[in-house]
Amino acid sequence: MRTAYSVETVRAAERELMARLPEGALMQRAAAGLAAACADLLGRVYGSRVVLLVGSGDNGGDALYAGARLARRGAGVTAVLLAPERTHAAGLTALRRAGGAVAGVEGAEDLILRAGLVLDGIVGIGGKGGLRPDAARLASVVDASRAAVVAVDLPSGVDADTGEVRGAAIRADLTVTFGTHKPGLLVDPAREYAGSVRLVDIGLSLPLEAELEALQHADVARLLPVPTGESDKYRRGVVGIAAGSARYPGAAVLAVAGALRGGAGAVRYVGPAGDAVIARFPETLVSDQGPKRAGRVQAWVVGPGAGDDAASVAEVLAADVPVLVDADGLRLADVGAVRARRAPTLMTPHAGEAAALLGVTRESVEEARLESARELAGRYGATVLLKGSTTLVADSGGGAVRVNPTGTAWLATAGSGDVLSGLAGSLLAAGLSAVDAGSAAAYLHGLAGRFAAEGAPVGAHDVADGIRGAWRDVRAG
Repeated sequence: MRTAYSVETVRAAERELMARLPEGALMQRAAAGLAAACADLLGRVYGSRVVLLVGSGDNGGDALYAGARLARRGAGVTAVLLAPERTHAAGLTALRRAGGAVAGVEGAEDLILRAGLVLDGIVGIGGKGGLRPDAARLASVVDASRAAVVAVDLPSGVDADTGEVRGAAIRADLTVTFGTHKPGLLVDPAREYAGSVRLVDIGLSLPLEAELEALQHADVARLLPVPTGESDKYRRGVVGIAAGSARYPGAAVLAVAGALRGGAGAVRYVGPAGDAVIARFPETLVSDQGPKRAGRVQAWVVGPGAGDDAASVAEVLAADVPVLVDADGLRLADVGAVRARRAPTLMTPHAGEAAALLGVTRESVEEARLESARELAGRYGATVLLKGSTTLVADSGGGAVRVNPTGTAWLATAGSGDVLSGLAGSLLAAGLSAVDAGSAAAYLHGLAGRFAAEGAPVGAHDVADGIRGAWRDVRAG
């Protein structure tokens, strides 16, 4: 599992480690890993042109020491000092001794445009708000250059704790981060600025509970339900789908498709799209008597394509089993009814739906995805799966937020969320917790989208068909 920790936690771990090491040893560890990553990216270090963008503090010191190592290997290294009076003195001395040059902000544009690699050491993980004018101007020059861009620990201009980007920021091809990932490296919009991320172990001792978690194949494989010799359809779980309408019968079909591929033993469908569901999936158990009379289920999915069917949403929320609420169900669900539930509730909004529930703009949710997911989970007393460029799963009880690493832009297609709802609902019925069901479903859904697309447009039905391949891939390790 990949984990990310807050700036405060990282700083505390660094202080504890530095107290046990010779002065400067921790920075040298970071610089060695940073220089090695730059050398790998350059391919040939000797004769290359490297520009360091150096701010004040330790982040700039890391860049200077790494630059010194590259200079000793024959690179032409120039440090552009954005705060000359506050530059890391020992790092600057090391660079000069290695043959590196120093320049001011004036004339930096030409240096950047002629560079093969730019090393961003302007602002460290403690930076808040946007870049200052000089740094913002250099960020635009870097963006226009052909140089490979490496960020030190975190791209300058992004918020390490929240993933927010307020104004100009450096866009990196590679971010070399130290000790642990930071939340901003895993959450959009900041993630888009980080490029590839390389973690350098510098020996930090970190708490067991992280700020963010990103599941990997092995983690998801441990969660997926596998039938045993004594399993029957009821022991494997039965998921109820209350979805679809005369206007949106396809939402019901797609939610059922996701549910049938999610490991539950049976799927019960309740709603007006029964004929469409049976035509596509004859194994579905269909009822038109409403959720209360549908028969035994271990979990419910309610809302996809439901229109204004508030009665079904209310009936499902009154059930004493785990419930997933999506799409129209989110609009129709009473916050008091959700908070009063004793069984787990998983809500799966996209940014627009989350904005409506929070009473804010969609843009504000997209700019602060981590904060929005946590706030919505707390407000409803539910687990929230916030869909989008980086899908987040936050629990109302706090703890680490899960971030999904498998998403693809090809999943931005009508009906894809309905498939995800059915899949996650099936995992709820199989006995997974709301956090685990949401996380595993998002992971499989993302993989299925990648496998189905292969670089070309796909429909939601293709994503549903890709879930089996994603499941096999995860189980195979």
